Amino acid sequence: MSSAIPLNVGIARSADSAGAGKRVLLAEPRGYCAGVDRAVETVERTLEKHGAPIYVRKEIVHNRHVVETLRDRGVVFVDETDEVPEGAVLVFSAHGVSPAVHEAAAARSLHTIDATCPLVTKVHQEAKRFARDDFDILLIGHEGHEEVEGTSGEAPEHVQLVDGPAAVDDVHVRDENKVIWLSQTTLSVDETMETVQRLRERFPKLQDPPSDDICYATQNRQVAVKAMAPECDLVIVVGSRNSSNSVRLVEVALNAGARAAHLVDYAREVDPDWLSGVTTVGITSGASVPEILVRGVLDLLAEHGYGEVQPVTTANETLVFALPRELRTASARR
Repeated sequence: MSSAIPLNVGIARSADSAGAGKRVLLAEPRGYCAGVDRAVETVERTLEKHGAPIYVRKEIVHNRHVVETLRDRGVVFVDETDEVPEGAVLVFSAHGVSPAVHEAAAARSLHTIDATCPLVTKVHQEAKRFARDDFDILLIGHEGHEEVEGTSGEAPEHVQLVDGPAAVDDVHVRDENKVIWLSQTTLSVDETMETVQRLRERFPKLQDPPSDDICYATQNRQVAVKAMAPECDLVIVVGSRNSSNSVRLVEVALNAGARAAHLVDYAREVDPDWLSGVTTVGITSGASVPEILVRGVLDLLAEHGYGEVQPVTTANETLVFALPRELRTASARR
């Protein structure tokens, strides 16, 4: 999926050449992951094929700009299937839905197109598999997040939500020999492993998932931020406040040594006071953020004297997911 490249030496060399001048460290990879790219293109293709209006359950991805842009093109975002006219076209978001949501859509004769990220689908399949084997499934994630609701809905009688290390003491299982942990795909790797460690202290025979649940893109973006954060007086993360992976990037930056870190949707939200006394600014963006928003922040920083931009590359991402079957013949992939 990606290949890691050592980075710290490159940053240090660039810093020497930069002297005391203002500079930007630009994290790579950043922005759209394969699952988000697939989800957004799914909505765009559905619009092309069926015409407006089409409906999307919840936000297709957690990004304000993307949602507002699609709404302007005729997409209607709803919270539940009963808000969609019978027989209409409904797209399920990248975060996935429970079987109950599929059933509710079928009951209204909706034409559904599933934009669930394949990596989320993998976690759903794991939940179903271990529920069939009568395991207690400890799902590490944030209460109320759509992805957690969808995964839990696959086997509600077997899944317990563990919302961080502090929640571990409240976990109860039927058989300590049949316990496995799964996770929301967009979490902080470090916090997730801290939760797993505490769970394992309570349940020594806790089993690991068959493969890593935290999405490759989430991990890659966190690794890039960790590489540049120690050099940064300030890290600006472009992303929305309801984007779990974007919020985590702020936390990762602070924990990795950045003096300050802030989350913004748009360049206009950058407070000039943040730049006071700042020599090095790190920039990254969450996995649902289009690059045009990052460019806006770079342009703003250039106006404040941060004209030198140095990439910090820790991985190369080449993964691409196929569109949902209903859309693959609509037109050639751009």
